[in-house]
This record gives sequence, C-alpha cells and structure tokens, in this order.
Amino acid sequence: MRWATYLSASDGAERVGLVHGGALHGLPPPTRLLDLLGGDGTRLAQAAEAAIRGPAEVLPLTDARLRAPVPVPPSIRDFMAFERHVATATRALGRDMDPDWYELPVFYFSNPAAVHGPRDEVAIPPGCTRFDYELEVAAVVGRGGADLHPDDAEAHLAGYVVLCDWSARDLQAREMRQHLGPAKGKDSATSFGPCLVTPDELQPRRAGNAYDLRMTASVNGRLYSDGTLADLYWSFGQLLAYASRGTRLVPGDVIGSGTVGGGCIAELSATGGHDAYPWLQPGDTVRLEVEELGAIEARITPGREPIPLR
Repeated sequence: MRWATYLSASDGAERVGLVHGGALHGLPPPTRLLDLLGGDGTRLAQAAEAAIRGPAEVLPLTDARLRAPVPVPPSIRDFMAFERHVATATRALGRDMDPDWYELPVFYFSNPAAVHGPRDEVAIPPGCTRFDYELEVAAVVGRGGADLHPDDAEAHLAGYVVLCDWSARDLQAREMRQHLGPAKGKDSATSFGPCLVTPDELQPRRAGNAYDLRMTASVNGRLYSDGTLADLYWSFGQLLAYASRGTRLVPGDVIGSGTVGGGCIAELSATGGHDAYPWLQPGDTVRLEVEELGAIEARITPGREPIPLR
C-alpha cells in the first residue's frame, strides 16, 4: 500500500488517500493517516479496501497538493546509520572515527512543528550562510512498543518515506562547539513524503541491512548524490530497538536513517571542493529521490534576518 496526505481540491481540507492506479482515492474527513496506524495493521488494510470501494474523491496524484504523510508526527529521531557519511564527515574535521559509533547508533530529536511536505518551498534559516540538504530514508512507526528486540522491531513499522534533513551548517558547527545540539542548525525544516510505502511493497528489493533502493539528489538538475539504502550499517530493526530502549515508541513516530554516503553538500565539498558543490542559495531547486518511495522537490527561498538577542 501507498498512502498520502493531501489538501482536498473541493474544500482545501486535509485528507488521507490511498495511491491506487496513479490516483489518490481519498477517505472522508476527519480521518488522518495517524488514526489508521496501530494494532496489527487491520485498520490500515480495511481503510484501503474502503478507499477503493467507495472513495470520497479521486484525483491524479500529480495534481494533488501533498503534505507530509504524517504532517505533525509525535516525534522525529534522526540517526547516523551510514558508515561512509560518518567517516567522511569525521575526516573532514581532522578526526578519526570514534569506535563507539560501532556500538551506539546515536540520534538527535528534530522538530515535529517544522515538518514540510514533499513539494513545499524551504526557507534558509535566519542567519545561515551555509545551507545544506541531507538525503535520507525514514521509517514510520505503526505499532508502539518499548524495549523492542532488534530481530522483531521491524514488524512495528507502518512503512517508509523519503526524508530531507535541511541543515544550517554554520549554525550547527557553532552550537556543537558548546557540546550540545544540534539545535537551531537543524530546527527550521524537515521535508518528507511523498507517500508512506508499506514494507510489503519493498520486500522484493531486500538487500544488506535494508533494501537495494537507489537514492539520488540533484541541485538545479545536476546530479550531486548517488547511493543506495542497502549500505545502511545499522538496520531499521536495530535503530528501533535502540530508540525504544527504556522508553516507548508510539504510532507515527519517525525514525530517520541519517545521510546516505555522499548525500549532502558538506560531505561532497569536503572531497570535491566548494566550487564544485556550493552551499544552497535562494532560487535553487533540490530534488531528492529514492526508488519505490518517490521524490521530494523543494525550491529554496530567502530566510528572514535574525532578531538580535542582545
């Protein structure tokens, strides 16, 4: 199944729809995708049958005004699960890989209130001069649980989405020198979508610790990043197990993979130079695409001037 959240063409209300035959089969309001998650997946399956049998409306997916599949998730945990990305970024800072990375799949909490849809414009954060994309895949929790076992945790997933973790690299670097964060360096926008794709759709592409899905990013039509989800060092089962350790995951929680190797400007410019890979500027168009999951495309717009604190 493939599910999307969109704004109805008839009244502008937020609705959820099943993607079927290239069209969105909308459910009547006030149903949200979040309301269909939980349990053993029966609600989601029954909703899919209802959407095909008697949709409230049908419209082409290409014409829909899409929001993120879960527009305001309960939480967003974004990991660093690709070894190549971490190794390159670490070397660029003149350091060696910390052995503990191979023991702890660390993450930070992002801002659910800053979620953007897959076609929304993205503004440069106030005061930022080094704006970056990060090419990722995220899993959405379908069934809650605590202290999950890594061998069983993937059964708790509702599906997968493309995720872009927009990053103010200059603000991030300044903050993290204070041994805390990232904070405002990662606070302004996270885009994800276009659809929630259930795990059964991806099973034929199973490979490595995930799926053999090509991941690409382009800026103004020029290919920047090219990787595969199969390169994950930490599986999503392991990420969920760690995220649920000593706490509880709930339906709708978003678990980001972190950046695929070569999946951001900070990493590419460290090896290819800033002339070849300049920071994002107003007017740029960024497209991030993952096989089977679809694409995010965002136009970058100018940011506001920061309000002085003193």
